[in-house]
Amino acid sequence: MPDKNKSAAEYSILYIDNDEKLQELCENIKDTPLLILDTEFIREKTYRARLCLIQIATDDIVACIDPIVLNDITPLMDIINDKNKLKIFHAARQDYEIFYDLNKQLPQPLFDSQLAASLLGYGEQIGYASLVNKILGVQLDKAHTRTDWSKRPLSEAQIRYASDDVFYLRQLYPVLKNQLAEQGREDWLDEEFDALCQPGLFITHPEDAWNKVKGINRLRPRQFAAAKNIAEWREKMAIKKDLPRRWILADDILIAAAQLLPKNISQLSTISNIKTATIEKTGEIILNCVKNALALNETDLPSTTKPKRLTADQEIIADLLMTQLRLIASEQNISPANIANRKMIEKIIYGETDIPLLKGWRYQLAGKKIQDLLSGNFSLQIKNNKVVPLKI
Repeated sequence: MPDKNKSAAEYSILYIDNDEKLQELCENIKDTPLLILDTEFIREKTYRARLCLIQIATDDIVACIDPIVLNDITPLMDIINDKNKLKIFHAARQDYEIFYDLNKQLPQPLFDSQLAASLLGYGEQIGYASLVNKILGVQLDKAHTRTDWSKRPLSEAQIRYASDDVFYLRQLYPVLKNQLAEQGREDWLDEEFDALCQPGLFITHPEDAWNKVKGINRLRPRQFAAAKNIAEWREKMAIKKDLPRRWILADDILIAAAQLLPKNISQLSTISNIKTATIEKTGEIILNCVKNALALNETDLPSTTKPKRLTADQEIIADLLMTQLRLIASEQNISPANIANRKMIEKIIYGETDIPLLKGWRYQLAGKKIQDLLSGNFSLQIKNNKVVPLKI
């Protein structure tokens, strides 16, 4: 394993830009039990992220694989998808989305250093550079944070910047692993990793696209039906053209059209900020989405799910339960958000049970205590300027 006191610039980095080099790399890493992985991508102008670079590290190899110039990366993906190899990422969610889009598989088993760090008190969703600095004392170069990774050729500085993401992660892993073992939290992560490895997280359902439209739950039922129709059409078009959904139709225009329920182009044109080009290209489609909503019988209209509101007394109870949550988190030296959030607390007050706080390690750590406080089995008191539990 490379000496952590040296920088990545002092080690050779393999740049894999032809099939022969890829074959040699795959041969060299095929038997390693552990792979450190990261990706570089762009998605500002597309619906799906475009993979631009794959970084891999083992005990003695640091490599950057260029999928843009390679003919076929299947041999590499076969190794990455080998379930006998542990895959280590930092903040794996976006990388997983990319790999799932590539071949409908998720690299498993997984270790995510960001999730591990959050359960060790390093902070919620801590960035890679901050974690490297806190644990290894290394200040990473941020000069290429805004790089367009699709442009070729990549400079030596860009390649070295990208390689840092796996070079130091190889050094972080054993440190985090040991700390998790010392604190008895390895089992906690098993639940988190299993949740992240569910393919359903990365499957797109256009009929559910309305969930991503801000403010849609404030619409009346018929308006809601129109908005759902427009959102589904927009999602399908964005997928087909591989464009950001906002480039097809902005959210504010979508909501405005649903509220207005226009019956013709003239009425659609009265929407503030709607562009002439939008009307010309998609006006008739939007009108058809509205028409289908207007044709629905009252009994067939979808129901909006408006968020519940706590009573004044329930708000006070929620504040008390949040205090208990923060107290537990402080004792465990982790962020309260890693255990639960206000919405989960409110759901407990409503009597809901199918929530993460009432399952697994979260329940053992905090969920049961919060239920006991809610049911009156114990209370909180102030003693020596601190909030402490008091059994009843």
